[in-house]
Amino acid sequence: MASQDWIEKDFYQVLGVAKDATDADIKKAYRKLARTYHPDQNPGDDAAEQRFKDITEANSVLSDPEERRQYDAIRAMGSGARFSAGGGPGAGAGAGGFEDIFGGLFNTTGGRTRTRYTTGGGGGFDASDLPPEFRDLFGGGGFGGGGFGQTPQKGADRQATTTISFAGSIRGTTIGLREGDGDVIEVRVPAGVRDGQKIRVRGKGQPGAAGAGDLIVTVHVKPHELFTRDGDDIRITVPITFPEAALGASVQVPTTDGDTVTVKVPAGTPSGRTLRVKGRGVRTAKRTGDLLVKVEVAVPQKLSGAAHDAVKAFADATGDADVRRDLASRARL
Repeated sequence: MASQDWIEKDFYQVLGVAKDATDADIKKAYRKLARTYHPDQNPGDDAAEQRFKDITEANSVLSDPEERRQYDAIRAMGSGARFSAGGGPGAGAGAGGFEDIFGGLFNTTGGRTRTRYTTGGGGGFDASDLPPEFRDLFGGGGFGGGGFGQTPQKGADRQATTTISFAGSIRGTTIGLREGDGDVIEVRVPAGVRDGQKIRVRGKGQPGAAGAGDLIVTVHVKPHELFTRDGDDIRITVPITFPEAALGASVQVPTTDGDTVTVKVPAGTPSGRTLRVKGRGVRTAKRTGDLLVKVEVAVPQKLSGAAHDAVKAFADATGDADVRRDLASRARL
């Protein structure tokens, strides 16, 4: 969004916060509104989609301290400031001209010199505190015969968020972000992206004299029903039968690749043990994680007569085994 639009857009009103709202207030308001108007919650609702874009736009500016400072200054300037760059009436400092207007907005505060300017022929105006689009209004020639001598600046970065599927985060995907004017920016999400990771799209930020800034996209990942991510490892819980745990077995376990892998369950495996399958986790440019298979012994809810008799026979055959023999002694404080 071009900075000139900031004069007409009240981002504080969009988020429903006061102009002196804290960062925490802005964050809380954005999250609440984003949940309400997110396109996933309002499929086919164009008004909700536009409201979500406005909310995201407002948050991207107000959550960035530098952009918020520039936004407040530009809004203040646009609320009634007037100046004359010529030599006629109103041009001098004593007549409320350029120096009076901008001195109140960009003077030295907090120990940091933000602006220096003179109206004579020996100095220059450093407009580095203004966004590139507004600096361009005063660049090029000179003011009062002195010139500005400013270094061209890149445009500011923009912020955006998107949500992708778990599969997209593992395998990589490409998403399209629609601009307010209808243009679509394609964003390539690399394989192995993490929830909350930021992706930089070069040259898609705000325009500037030294080139456009970048678009910073924060990626959120939807959870999966079976798989969870642990760093570059993938975890899954798999049920096994008591005979498989007691006698040992080979079981088929699904992977994020869409196929299955054979996992050997050693005889005597207790419920809750995690077995590791090398190289079947998340593949990134740096490394490949593992598949961590947690086995849980499934207890049947109903037994047939034959199964009941078999379990009873097993209990009789192992009646001298006391699995809680030292439990009381270990429980002493």
